[in-house]
Amino acid sequence: MKTDTAPVNTENYLDLDLSKHPAVFRNLTPTELYEHAIKNEEGVLTKDMALRVMTGKYTGRSPKDKFTVEEETSKEKVDWGSINQPISEETFDHLYKKVTDYLKDRKIYVMDLFCGADPDYRLPLTVVSEASYHALFSWNMFVRPTEEELKNHGTQFTVLAAPNLKADPATDGTKTETFIVCNFKKRIILIGGTLYSGEVKKGIFGVMNYLLPQDGVFPMHCSANEDENGNTSVFFGLSGTGKTTLSADESKTLIGDDEHGWSDKGIFNFEGGCYAKTIDLSPKKEPLIYATTEMPGTILENVELDENREPIFESRKFTENTRCSYPLTSIPNASDTGVANHPNNIIFLTADAFGVLPPISKLTTGQAMYHFISGYTAKVAGTERGITEPQATFSACFGAPFMPMHPTVYAELLAEKLEKHDTNVWLVNTGWTGGPHGEGERMDLKYTRRMLNAAIDGELENASFTSEPVFGLQIPGQVEGVPDEVLIPRNTWADQNAYDQKAKELAEMFVKNFGKYADQASKDILEGGPKI
Repeated sequence: MKTDTAPVNTENYLDLDLSKHPAVFRNLTPTELYEHAIKNEEGVLTKDMALRVMTGKYTGRSPKDKFTVEEETSKEKVDWGSINQPISEETFDHLYKKVTDYLKDRKIYVMDLFCGADPDYRLPLTVVSEASYHALFSWNMFVRPTEEELKNHGTQFTVLAAPNLKADPATDGTKTETFIVCNFKKRIILIGGTLYSGEVKKGIFGVMNYLLPQDGVFPMHCSANEDENGNTSVFFGLSGTGKTTLSADESKTLIGDDEHGWSDKGIFNFEGGCYAKTIDLSPKKEPLIYATTEMPGTILENVELDENREPIFESRKFTENTRCSYPLTSIPNASDTGVANHPNNIIFLTADAFGVLPPISKLTTGQAMYHFISGYTAKVAGTERGITEPQATFSACFGAPFMPMHPTVYAELLAEKLEKHDTNVWLVNTGWTGGPHGEGERMDLKYTRRMLNAAIDGELENASFTSEPVFGLQIPGQVEGVPDEVLIPRNTWADQNAYDQKAKELAEMFVKNFGKYADQASKDILEGGPKI
């Protein structure tokens, strides 16, 4: 990591005095960690020898219990608010002592790893936890050093996890018994009161999103793949938009499925594994991911098992957020290096349940920044209690909970990369056509794939485009294999006046949401929004 805005943390987990610690298991192999997890009763083996773990009370992240230390190096850089909640240095020091005192009397698991496949920008990190399951998860998810690299590892960030330690809000300065606290100056993340491993993964992702922009590297919450000619595509999209389905193309090389950086050399994966949702997973819909669940080394989180210890992926008994963690080596078409060329195409995926946005459209740089900051999709009736009609959902940069700085910082970096490398940006609507949810129908996946391939393969380079009047999106006049009327959403509605009204309503939602960013947005960004 080139960034030197904070000193390398020399304290790290060494405050635990490992030489005198009762039991330290450091850099164990996955097989050894499996044995420890079973012995510690942290999980059970499925029929196919994957490890099923139950994370207890917390089956997802706890965003309201996540804090960032406000100190002199972070004070002016972090976008403070409900997502990046400040906490004092004194409170951090108190919690740090509480965690280290707690861990001193327990056996601990230590893993030395990297975040980032590019040696110039990777972050040497160490994960310390009382749970062997966290160690195995970290081995799966981060980049694993060679024996030679371990000799000169040089930890620059440490995760200290004490999942069984509960805080007392009255004396510890937390909101609940759970806490996730990041200190950029001391380069430590504290995790207490939750076993959910996503806190480890996303905690370090937030660190990369803070450090890399200071080196001119654009961090991305996205998936990425590469074709046989070296053409790289990047996919952004919130849950339910089809990001995993559309990027997991067996004919292409998978660079990674969730977190990447874009430097002056190209893109690189942050991770060494995947953390995929498994709810309703099937061999037909997601054959590559499904196959990993039958491999030793995979962790299944909160997945119900039947009497034969086989996963019931359609079960929501414990949570909707069932997951599996596995190393990228479990995917046959995964990249060996985790690095790729500058993207030829960037795809913003949205599932527009209002039936307004075109199935594919090309964005200007200003529009790309605006839609990137907006991070739009829509929830539909039945996905959550109380939702009876489509609801707009906005998550800045397609990953607001993990962005320590203001969204415009990342949008400006995006624009710089787009202009420098002549990258196309496409907005692809995998949602509804012919009317909103309940009246229209979901976009046919075969049409979406055909349009996406046409964009990625360069078929649309010389296409004629028409401008959509409300959002100003550029819609191709023809795409081979797709009916012309499908391309223009207004033409798919029986009542076109109703479409006009719904388009106006959605545009107003965009403008209202963007109001909180407008004071720091450039003229180019503001001009990329809808006109109402």
